[in-house]
Amino acid sequence: MAILVTGGAGYIGSHTVAELKEHGEEVVVVDNLSTGHRGAVLDTPFYAMDLRDSEQMIAVLKKHSVDTVVHFAAYSLVGESVKNPLKYYENNVAATAKLLCAMVEAGVSRIVFSSTAAVYGEPEGMPIEESAKKEPTNPYGETKLAIEKMLDWCYQAYGLKSIRLRYFNAAGAHATLPIGEDHRPESHLIPLVLQVALGQREAVSVFGDDYPTPDGTCIRDYVHVSDLASAHRLAVLRLRSRKGGAESFNLGNAQGFSVNEVIEVARKVTGHPIPAVKVARRAGDPAALVASSQQAREMLGWQPKYTDLSSMVASAWTWHQAHPNGYEDEDSPVRP
Repeated sequence: MAILVTGGAGYIGSHTVAELKEHGEEVVVVDNLSTGHRGAVLDTPFYAMDLRDSEQMIAVLKKHSVDTVVHFAAYSLVGESVKNPLKYYENNVAATAKLLCAMVEAGVSRIVFSSTAAVYGEPEGMPIEESAKKEPTNPYGETKLAIEKMLDWCYQAYGLKSIRLRYFNAAGAHATLPIGEDHRPESHLIPLVLQVALGQREAVSVFGDDYPTPDGTCIRDYVHVSDLASAHRLAVLRLRSRKGGAESFNLGNAQGFSVNEVIEVARKVTGHPIPAVKVARRAGDPAALVASSQQAREMLGWQPKYTDLSSMVASAWTWHQAHPNGYEDEDSPVRP
């Protein structure tokens, strides 16, 4: 039996593929490479295809005797989602519906879904627990919440079991494999800061310094990408071992760092001054998001290994120094 990873050529997807394979799982990757990189897929069966190609998806599920899907494939830029919400509903919600139809047709009844802290919107209290109200402040979060609700109904109608992992800000890179974070365009804070240290940007933009936080900049909970990958593997094991249902778990470190604090940590790790420029707020950005991951620790047995921000930034810095152009040199022509 195999695990199919959609979006497995992306940042968190590629690390999860590595984690699953390190624990003896047979893995298959599907990615249309709209945001992922062929160079991130290391010695794994790979199909360059869109989730909306139902006929081919059913064929892949059956060919590899897939018993569980880990679903990452999605657009994830908050600002872009505000400007072009229909793009996000089409790619995230409609494509996931097609994937679920293919799974039902192929008899695959387990899915681990890559959700997000963005489903909570502006939290009433912190750390955020899974039971907190869900009022997204941007279309990206709305599409993820819509998929979670779709999975609830699919369990009732088809017995399709799901675990939804709502993670906060992914950071870092794999300790030994040549995989890391490379978005085009880059939108995540830590790689943007490191690009300044590499001399690829003159300064890092700080989007808003008037939030209701101690230093006026947004606060986020950072979690190492390899710890996120570990949680996905544990979620697969839980789905395989239990009778059914639809569950959600937060993944974070229960500790928030402001944008200014992240920049200062990066200055210390890299030894570079890293100039910062204050600019206007981005639409849809909550002031602070910090997770309670107690439920994941208790029910999944999840134990993060990288819990301090400096080690996360240091692992990312190691990868970016070795790959200053990201996957540009590793990406090769698509070979399904």
